[in-house]
Amino acid sequence: MRRLALALSYLVVPAALLAGCGTDTIQGLPTIAESRGHGGESLDDATFTYTTIDVPGAVLTVAQGINARGDIVGFYNDAARRRHGFLLRDGEFTTIDYPGAAGTDVRGIGPAGDVVGGYWMPGEPPVNIHGYKLTKHGDFERVDYPGHINTIPQRILPDGTILGCRHDQDMHGSMYGIVIARSGNSEIDEPMSMNNGATPDGGRITGLYTSMTGRTEGYVIEDGVFTPFMVPASNFTAAWDMNPAGEIAGVYRDASSRFHGFLRRGDTYATLDVPGATATRAFGINAGGDVVGSFVVGGRTRAFLATRDR
Repeated sequence: MRRLALALSYLVVPAALLAGCGTDTIQGLPTIAESRGHGGESLDDATFTYTTIDVPGAVLTVAQGINARGDIVGFYNDAARRRHGFLLRDGEFTTIDYPGAAGTDVRGIGPAGDVVGGYWMPGEPPVNIHGYKLTKHGDFERVDYPGHINTIPQRILPDGTILGCRHDQDMHGSMYGIVIARSGNSEIDEPMSMNNGATPDGGRITGLYTSMTGRTEGYVIEDGVFTPFMVPASNFTAAWDMNPAGEIAGVYRDASSRFHGFLRRGDTYATLDVPGATATRAFGINAGGDVVGSFVVGGRTRAFLATRDR
């Protein structure tokens, strides 16, 4: 374990320095398909307020995860295009860099404040990503799936279980969705897959994989049954997170090759589009239904928080 040194990795910035922060309330989130299947309540009445998040001085900011407390994690590129992880808590940014790494990202945050993500070392090939956990006490712990070169931790559950994927020299045939738990490690049978979110007890898991046709699809695993799904009329669907209610946040691509965020509740889908964006991607959702992700406007990638109006 390594204790995080403030001088090495932390950069705290007041909330007032949230560059370009702005909000828009979107009424009547458009529903793109609806049925009354498992848990199929309508999303017709869902409304969100969008808040832009930019790490000061960054040329790119992406939010990847959010916990029930509202802590947000993700990554940004600095002016030199170096990748760093970040934590946004109580209006203050903290930069997270794995010691000695050439680049670091943060993908998930648990209810207690532990975060997980990936890093790569100087001189390594682009395919290499190693996992880590940063505890709420500031200790770095390596996360490696036994017997494989690379591990990408995506989420951490309340009991410390970690979801993600492992791979070797490629991110195709050797990539499998994994679960790392105190009771043992496991992986799913589908190649080219990644476990990205789950209910707190791990009873339902969601993720993405590449099907036999070469298409990226989402999936849900419940009671050991693997069920793929696609957002209606999409040609690409990636499920990135699941909250305790079983709502899934992710990304889909339409026939015109435009990317949108989506919410899935049972068999009901709704689209998330940041106003004015040419592309929107949703990556994280918390217990309150708030969503984080990224959007592109004017050629720049920025992060967003979509707060569900109550």
